[in-house]
Amino acid sequence: MPRPIRTIALRVAAYIALFSNAFAGQSASAQIGAVFASVAGEKSPGLAVLVQRNGEIVFEQSYGLRELRTPDARITVGTNFRLASFTKQFTAMATMLLVRDGKLRYDESLTDVFPDFPAYGRRITIRNLLTHTSGLPDYEELMDRVEKTQGPTWSATHQISDQEVLGLLKRETHGKFEPGTSWAYSNSGYVVLGLIDAKAAGEPFPRLLHDRIFHPLRMTRSIAYVNGVNKVPERAYGYSKQGEAFVETDQSSTSATLGDGGVYSNLTDLATWDKALASHTLLTAQEMSAALEPVKLSGGVEPRWPTAPGDDNLNPGQPVSYGFGWFLDSYRGRPRMWHSGTTMGFRTVIERFTGDKLTVIVLCNRSDLNATELALRAADAALGAP
Repeated sequence: MPRPIRTIALRVAAYIALFSNAFAGQSASAQIGAVFASVAGEKSPGLAVLVQRNGEIVFEQSYGLRELRTPDARITVGTNFRLASFTKQFTAMATMLLVRDGKLRYDESLTDVFPDFPAYGRRITIRNLLTHTSGLPDYEELMDRVEKTQGPTWSATHQISDQEVLGLLKRETHGKFEPGTSWAYSNSGYVVLGLIDAKAAGEPFPRLLHDRIFHPLRMTRSIAYVNGVNKVPERAYGYSKQGEAFVETDQSSTSATLGDGGVYSNLTDLATWDKALASHTLLTAQEMSAALEPVKLSGGVEPRWPTAPGDDNLNPGQPVSYGFGWFLDSYRGRPRMWHSGTTMGFRTVIERFTGDKLTVIVLCNRSDLNATELALRAADAALGAP
């Protein structure tokens, strides 16, 4: 008995939709691949790329070499890259877990934690540190000041430590601005957060990240690197391009600090991290909500980037939306949470389009690539944007 025309039409439409969706998925994957196809050669430093949607991998590929001293040292999904400021989301998560446990409070002041800190720390809270509204002096500027009077003090082989950063901040008598009244991206703030977290937890910061984040999530190859204490597995080394050649520029005088940029990780572990964020594995949605609330300044004023250009000033004078360890804004009208990382020889970024359940991660071990631009082009391809 022939099926009704309506039933046949519905089945045909379903099959068309099925094959159209499959083709569209292949097309999107091909478009994403095209973004990266000519970026890195087989004999150059390169990058690793992950596009994940609804917890499923849409695109995952690696390009180039993790170090140039060994011809077969190919970048893989397990290659560990220095995340630089991408690290800040892990520092923020550790802080939030300690707050949840009752070991810290968001309104706790810097002098509550470190009683010997100067008086200007009395008004700086942990929330200020998380949101870049503390006004703490920039520790790299303080390093420059020391070296102008005392001569060369730190180098790639004699790097500044977290405790030395805290020591420099303790020598100051005031911050850059009154806490909560302005906004300035602060590596100093996240170095101090790492020290606060370690003190509250009663263990070194790398161990804290392992015990509370990496181990529970089975991010088995991610570490906060401390030279001489632990070792980075399948480590990518950083490079900068000079003319047509690549020169290893893996370490600087500030590469040993932890809370602001000391984590190494890889695509496999970061795919797990993304899923954990989506499923609220470590913190409930309510506990995580504080991190996803854009900070407002005193009187409810919208924060802005500083007007003076600088290395960590992405958009001088423009509005900025930041929570705890995450930038929070939209791209092409799509809400997102994101963070990039920039340091000698490395460029990294994570872009999480929460409404679309799409995440793009790009990790580069060369400083001539724009990881953020590449990630957004990949997002455009995945989302079908023009």
